[in-house]
Amino acid sequence: MKRDVRILLLGEAQVGKTSLIMALVGEEFPEEVPPRAEEITIPADVTPEKVPTHIVDYSESEQTEDELQEEIAKVTASPSPLCSHRSFSVLALQIRTKWIPMVNGGAEKGARIPIILVGNKSDLQMGSSMEVILPIMNQFSEIETCVECSAKNLKNISELFYYAQKAVLHPTAPLYDPEEKQLRPACSRALTRIFNLSDQDNNQILSDDELNYFQKSCFGNPLAPQALEDVKMVVWKNTTDGVQDNGLTLNGFLFLNTLFIQRGRHETTWTILRRFGYDDELELTDDYLFRLPPGCSTELNHLGYQFLQRLFEKHDKDQDGALSPAELQNFFSVFPCMPWGPEPAFPAWISLPVDPHSLPGCAALPGVPRLPGLPHPLGAGLPDSGPHRIDLEKGQTQRNVFLCKVLGARGAGKSAFLQAFLGRSLARENPGEPSLYTINTVQVNGQEKYLILHEVSAETQLTKPSDAACDVACLIYDLSDPKSFSYCASIYKQHYMDSQIPCVFVASKTDLPEASQQPGLSPAEFCYKHCLPPPFLFSCHSQGPPGTAVYTKLATAATFPHLNAVELGAASFWLRVALGAAVTALVGFTLYRVLAKNK
Repeated sequence: MKRDVRILLLGEAQVGKTSLIMALVGEEFPEEVPPRAEEITIPADVTPEKVPTHIVDYSESEQTEDELQEEIAKVTASPSPLCSHRSFSVLALQIRTKWIPMVNGGAEKGARIPIILVGNKSDLQMGSSMEVILPIMNQFSEIETCVECSAKNLKNISELFYYAQKAVLHPTAPLYDPEEKQLRPACSRALTRIFNLSDQDNNQILSDDELNYFQKSCFGNPLAPQALEDVKMVVWKNTTDGVQDNGLTLNGFLFLNTLFIQRGRHETTWTILRRFGYDDELELTDDYLFRLPPGCSTELNHLGYQFLQRLFEKHDKDQDGALSPAELQNFFSVFPCMPWGPEPAFPAWISLPVDPHSLPGCAALPGVPRLPGLPHPLGAGLPDSGPHRIDLEKGQTQRNVFLCKVLGARGAGKSAFLQAFLGRSLARENPGEPSLYTINTVQVNGQEKYLILHEVSAETQLTKPSDAACDVACLIYDLSDPKSFSYCASIYKQHYMDSQIPCVFVASKTDLPEASQQPGLSPAEFCYKHCLPPPFLFSCHSQGPPGTAVYTKLATAATFPHLNAVELGAASFWLRVALGAAVTALVGFTLYRVLAKNK
């Protein structure tokens, strides 16, 4: 919400702009009125919204057109073209052709300054001016409301400025399309997400308990039983499916908010939106998003684990320990978007008993700034593990989730490599567009790790260090294509040769005849020269499930980022030797103590 409000009063001479300001400040009608009032500031503690408010007067005789344009550029609140009863039809025309175009001429709908139409000197007029005003309000969507007032009688003075303040802090334009008489798409999406978050049992209906929990969360107090029944009765009378099983459906929830806005109570809808983390542009604020600094990663702690456990159980309607595609879509309905694209990229959803350990991948994507953050409270359960260079300095990492970028020329087999990680071979038909991400578990020295594969298109320009950043790089080339390896060699030299990111070369399509890679060194010689492990041979063209050894190698390289290939192979061997030596020494020392005691 905006931190302050700036209200600019506009209008023809002698309509009472300055008198309105002086009547508000002095609480009496001024006997002498200057040509223009000085800017005044109303402190936050005396305004209903607790926001400081600046009120600026305009005088055509005192100010130039350039000065007026400067004031309009600074204003955040509704400029208020003012009308006198004496020539109302003429002044209404001027509002249409002069003042509103001056304020919002050329501005897009969402960026227009809200306007309050003010009919001053109502003490001199018989009847209402609404017949003249309504056509103007229908023509210009930025007009929030119309207020008739009298500076002389102090009628509706404070109300005028309250409505102006309200038009800025709770604008109608982002929420509602007056021409279509319906919620705008962004508002509807936000309220749908809020409904899904509030639907705790996931039955698409807000029960009385859920409604009261929602009401208390947003407004501090639950609804009285009769008030709750009255709300449902209003929805039931005006919609065909707004109330089901004595609860409120999504359509009923959306109708209620539409009704609030149509009746001028859009601050109610804004309170709901802001309580659930939305800003004035209906985007989630940083407090409700989880963003990783460059070069850092994060994993679930027990709070994030418990949150996802509850969320998973809520959406697993058939309680089979797995989320179907429809259940998965519903699961991610409270997230800003589907993190993995249209097709789920983790096998646990379909073929394995799912536990929430499979989910850190959607939150813990180190070095992938393009993925959106996750909504609170999950973000609160994701402690930052710090830059990856610390892992390199320690020589080992305690993290359990690793990002592997899979790079290679077009046709090298990157997509098949990702699908093979899920146990899918080329012989199995895989409809739809393959996901650019896959995640699965990998065993490293008896510990379960989560490896995320991210396919990088050959057309992608790695212009920034963050574009190539990852825990391990997989450079894959087609063994049967003589030009395929040179692309990987070039990527390695440009982005990884001088970095500390471990790299593994993979020779794909080993079921095809091998071609001599040109030009330069052979793949094996290239790897030897740069102290890299020799290319790993891989093929997913088989009837059985693809092998998993290459994925274990990638995860091991990420776990021990400071070791080269020879050291990686020896690490587990010498670890076993060291443990054996320690056990032998302990047994020998124990026997010595026993023998010494017997002597």
